[in-house]
Amino acid sequence: MSWLTLRGDGSALLSLHIQPGASRTEIAGLHGDALKIRLAAPPVDGKANAALLAFIADTLDLPKRAVTLESGASSRQKRVRVEGADPVRLASLAPV
Repeated sequence: MSWLTLRGDGSALLSLHIQPGASRTEIAGLHGDALKIRLAAPPVDGKANAALLAFIADTLDLPKRAVTLESGASSRQKRVRVEGADPVRLASLAPV
């Protein structure tokens, strides 16, 4: 899975393609080498980024502080770091 990179320190990096302003927030499958996520939040004043981090934390049952934006704050292509998540659970984010 090229969208998921497991790190030696127990964290993981997710490569994401974001579609803000969608009708609902959901995982929409793969988009090239990235996991595509549709967000209901608009891309204004960081609302989409905050919604993305909260959605990933809620989906993985992790505290919000365990999910941070590494790069792509103003781009649809984002890298998100996840601390302490089970690798099997992370891999299950992408539909088969």
